[in-house]
Amino acid sequence: MIEMQDVTKKYPNGIMAANGLNILINQGEFVFVVGPSGAGKTTFIKMIYREEKPTTGKIIVNGVNLSSLKNREIPHLRRNVGVVFQDFKLLPTLTVFENVAFALEVIEHHPKDIKKRVMEVLALVGLKHKVRMLPSELSGGEQQRVSIARSIVNKPKVVIADEPTGNLDPETSWEIMSLLDEINTQGTTVIMATHNREIVNTMKHRVIAIENGRVVRDEQQGEYGYES
Repeated sequence: MIEMQDVTKKYPNGIMAANGLNILINQGEFVFVVGPSGAGKTTFIKMIYREEKPTTGKIIVNGVNLSSLKNREIPHLRRNVGVVFQDFKLLPTLTVFENVAFALEVIEHHPKDIKKRVMEVLALVGLKHKVRMLPSELSGGEQQRVSIARSIVNKPKVVIADEPTGNLDPETSWEIMSLLDEINTQGTTVIMATHNREIVNTMKHRVIAIENGRVVRDEQQGEYGYES
């Protein structure tokens, strides 16, 4: 599903955020990406959905070579890659329904199909009863559920989550992880950058550890491996 071949990313300020990455992630895997602050985790995540472009090397996502992808083709890529952010990134003036529907409206789905699909994913995340509410009327956990619903409404092959529990209390964090696990069991590849030791150590998924832009550890059923 995702392959990186000798990938480097050097920013204009000289920081080498990725340094010779060679990684293969198969369809249906759940992968935690861990490492100290500034290690290169966010750059790693951003390169998968072409928010950042590698300096050298090749990245292939769902058969598409991102290195040669034209800017006009990026929206099509992102139909197959859902993204969940730490700060939710919901549109504040749109309702729960409208935030999730927006992803389908921009690719001109039929309104009847949009309504059906949006209600399906809102049922999955447990928010069918809050379709008319604005983000400001929701708790942090509910906002993150809307963000997840939006990320999967297009039925993407991959969901990328960058610190999705970073702003949430422990109980709500576990609710979000249960939801991501359920999405994964349905066949969606999930890649999640996190600093949450308890979540990583409890769930026992694959762990890729990055330090100074390099992969220093890649373990099936791995552990967090850093001090909290």
